[in-house]
Amino acid sequence: MEAMDMDEEPVVVAVRGPDLGGGPRFHFPQSDSESSPELETGLEEEEPPPIMSTWAFNQRSAPGQRGEPRPRAARGPAATQPRRRTRRGLAPPSRAFLDFLLRAPAASEALQGSGSSTDISGSDTEEQAPGPSLGASAALGPPAGSTEPSAPTNETAGGRVQLGPVVPPPATVTPPCVPVATPSFQPSQSEEGEGDTCPICFELWAAAGEHRLATLRCGHLFGHACIKRWLKGQGQAGKCPQCNKKAKRSDIVLLYARKLRAVDNSEQEAMKKCLAEEQALRRKAELESAQCRMQLQVVTEECGKLRKQVQDIRTLMSQAGGASWSTGGLSQRAEAPRGGSHYTFFKGVLVSQAGGCRVLAFCGPLGCLLASQPSPQATLVPGYGVKKISTVNMKASQYIPIHSKQIRGLAFNRRDDSLMLSASLDNTLKITSLLTNTVVQTYNAGKPVWSCCWSLDNSNYVYAGLLNGSVLVYDTRDTSTHVQELLPLGARSPVPSLSYIPRAGSGPFPCGGLLAGSLEGGYFWEQLEGTSYRPHQLPLEAAGCIDIQVETATRHCLVTYRPGRSNPSLRCVLMELTRAPQLVPSLQGSLPGGACSCSPVQTFNAGSSCKLLTRNAVFPSPAGGAMLVCAGDEASNSTMVWDAGSGALIQKLPADLPVLDICPLVVNGGHYLASLTEKMLKVYKWE
Repeated sequence: MEAMDMDEEPVVVAVRGPDLGGGPRFHFPQSDSESSPELETGLEEEEPPPIMSTWAFNQRSAPGQRGEPRPRAARGPAATQPRRRTRRGLAPPSRAFLDFLLRAPAASEALQGSGSSTDISGSDTEEQAPGPSLGASAALGPPAGSTEPSAPTNETAGGRVQLGPVVPPPATVTPPCVPVATPSFQPSQSEEGEGDTCPICFELWAAAGEHRLATLRCGHLFGHACIKRWLKGQGQAGKCPQCNKKAKRSDIVLLYARKLRAVDNSEQEAMKKCLAEEQALRRKAELESAQCRMQLQVVTEECGKLRKQVQDIRTLMSQAGGASWSTGGLSQRAEAPRGGSHYTFFKGVLVSQAGGCRVLAFCGPLGCLLASQPSPQATLVPGYGVKKISTVNMKASQYIPIHSKQIRGLAFNRRDDSLMLSASLDNTLKITSLLTNTVVQTYNAGKPVWSCCWSLDNSNYVYAGLLNGSVLVYDTRDTSTHVQELLPLGARSPVPSLSYIPRAGSGPFPCGGLLAGSLEGGYFWEQLEGTSYRPHQLPLEAAGCIDIQVETATRHCLVTYRPGRSNPSLRCVLMELTRAPQLVPSLQGSLPGGACSCSPVQTFNAGSSCKLLTRNAVFPSPAGGAMLVCAGDEASNSTMVWDAGSGALIQKLPADLPVLDICPLVVNGGHYLASLTEKMLKVYKWE
């Protein structure tokens, strides 16, 4: 059938193509004669749905708004759009649709080249490359010898387009599926950077964390940390960095934008959180490690000290030759005579780890031993005091601070009121209540006090032996000063020992008074009436006397002499106190009532070394009958026990260090002997 040329402008008719997943409608050209006014008007008023850019059908877009009727092109040369003349054919609409499929690649390439998503005009004046469209049409042309017209060709001649009959493509050819290109605004690279960065620090905003997006009342956007720091730096006169509008920190509002273009730093914030947790755990582990190292160091030092003590004890025991070990702890068995009663090691107590112990005393009412020592916490509580050692379980219980310097004497009275008298080198004499562990009275002697004792006839009087050889008498009812001073009879030397002898109704020595032992001799101050005393100089050696102890029941005294040129060993001389009935001359003239004197009874020899002022003891034997004499021997670091009647050595009680003080005691009917060294207290039981 021949095609007819049409001078009228073709009418676009909307025809829905094959079902391509709910695809758009397509417009095909149609002559004016075949279109009805009603159909044309309805189709023009209907707004076509958006189609894919690659289909390139709507080549005559409406110049006005969408939904308005499309005006017809004007006839004649003055028309703004060239008229398209089509040759009428008898091809069915399906062939027109297939012809559109063949022309689609060309339109797609044209769109890609232009970079725009607008429809391509079908004007003859536009320059487009028809290569792909023509090639596709030629490739799908009819076979040779066919009666059908030739393949459709597009001829541009005088502004006219000739459209030939369309040959349907083979069944195997399927329309290409091209994604829909939605018209969008693509900003330049500089515009993208301006909207994503904070105007204060020029860094990208974040979706989380401190630099997340925030705004002020004026509407300008900033990083939350930056605008917060900005307003904080300006104080009360805070302004927006962009518009200088007044702002304050309470005006900051965090934005939760739906399509915020921000750096996704959630993983970075999570890593920071993990890093902070790991750092906290590391610091905790380092602290625990430091504590463990400190504890290990303390335990190691204590272990070393204990090992040293054990080694010293083993050495001393091997030297003594009479030591044995028990499973319950260190049990030291002293040398004992064959048969008969003797002392056995009962318990050892560590009094001071650093040493410094000096004197020992026993408090019967409380059942405890008192040992002087330096403060165990010298940095917190400096000075010296006494430590309580219970005689029930032989364990150190409590430390009582008393003096600022070393304690040289401890004494108790007969009233059993638990008041302890202490003398110290800090020039003071103090009375301490062991019930409350507090000092109740302090006397300042003005000079270092070397010894002290209570009056056994009147408990209101106490005595203090000074460094210059004087003896001060204090009345506990008068807290101001001493009531009397007893001046030395000879050389002025320290008084290391004081003992009070109570009055007796009868006997060889019935008088009572104070027995003072100095480094140059001994004196007896007989108490007459009240505070009047009569001095008596004892016939002792001129020098070398270090201690005088008294046994009040038998009126015997034990005088200790250190080694000298005539006697190379330590000597303990047991003397009996006597009183002559006639008048004898003295340094102060003839004294009525006879003179007080002493005569030697027994002499006991110990080692050849004596560097310390040891306090010895003389007391009745637990077995009854004779008395026992105990003295510390520095040469063998032991306590030697003699029988006062025969003068024989009964026992030698080893110690780890030189013995400084010896104290006999009776607890619950049992007789014990305590010896004190610089660190240890060892208790022996009579069996």
